[in-house]
Amino acid sequence: MPRKRYTPEQIINSLREAEVLISQGSTAKEAARHLGVSEQTYYKWRKGYGGMRINQAKRLKELEKENARLKRLHSALGYKSLIEFEKMHFNSSIYSMCPINGGKSLYIVFSFY
Repeated sequence: MPRKRYTPEQIINSLREAEVLISQGSTAKEAARHLGVSEQTYYKWRKGYGGMRINQAKRLKELEKENARLKRLHSALGYKSLIEFEKMHFNSSIYSMCPINGGKSLYIVFSFY
């Protein structure tokens, strides 16, 4: 059976519903069962989304997506600028002992002009 994915909005609404059930006297386990999730999932949701409003969850998701994009961009630019720095400031030579077998390491030897 495929796993059901819940959106942050659905999770927040479910948590509100669970809070109402718990305030009426039912346990967290019963509230989770009413929501159709395990007790562990309920606590995981509460840890991640507890006290959040829907617009805050949307903003959090946008920020996480933007952060991932910026990390990829930083990584790519960092590698590119490192190569350019080597070309400008060093006379670099790369020696490979056994590239086919992969038995030996790749050695980079730097020497100043």
